[in-house]
Amino acid sequence: KDYMNQNYNDIAGKKLQRIEALSDGVFAIAMTLLVLDIHVPLKETIHADEDLITAFSKLTPNFLSYLLSFMTLGIFWTGHSVQLNFINQSDRNLNWISLFFLLFVSILPFTTAFLSEYIEYRFAVGIYWFNILALGLVLYVHWNYAVRKKYIAIEGEQLKLVHNAINRRILVGQSLYAFGALLCFFNTYLSIIVIVLVQLNYALGIFTERTKD
Repeated sequence: KDYMNQNYNDIAGKKLQRIEALSDGVFAIAMTLLVLDIHVPLKETIHADEDLITAFSKLTPNFLSYLLSFMTLGIFWTGHSVQLNFINQSDRNLNWISLFFLLFVSILPFTTAFLSEYIEYRFAVGIYWFNILALGLVLYVHWNYAVRKKYIAIEGEQLKLVHNAINRRILVGQSLYAFGALLCFFNTYLSIIVIVLVQLNYALGIFTERTKD
């Protein structure tokens, strides 16, 4: 009788393992698609080493965009995984927040190709930055929704420390990305290099805050 009166929205999206498996698959595909934007020079246009060197050097924007986006996906995959490590419950809304996060993951290969093709244009940098902004915003909403609904496996002081660390990382990271994007008004290559440096910091933990015991 209880099941007959059960609301569908109350029983949907309960399995975290399903969204975690889907996330890994989407990230893996997106990371693989990035390299497809790098094309080997046509053999018919190459007649000497000089021609090959020139053709290879023209791929610099593609390689730079590839590095940028591979690190972007790696950072956001790690961020999403960290959140899922602490979340022990889910519902339909949290499930859809994750799906919208994956929507912006899956579109990154396109914004990467767009950037590498028009790397000297500010609009291309802006589109790419918007993709990063959307990823960070949805990831922020994902975590804070889970905390508000008390879907977190930890509590008390430990939850407070983890909550602050996750929110701080997202907000500071997005601020640095925005700063890097704004540099495109001076030079688009400078803008991309700064964003890459920000990502290197987050990937390698060069500058990290240490929480005192």
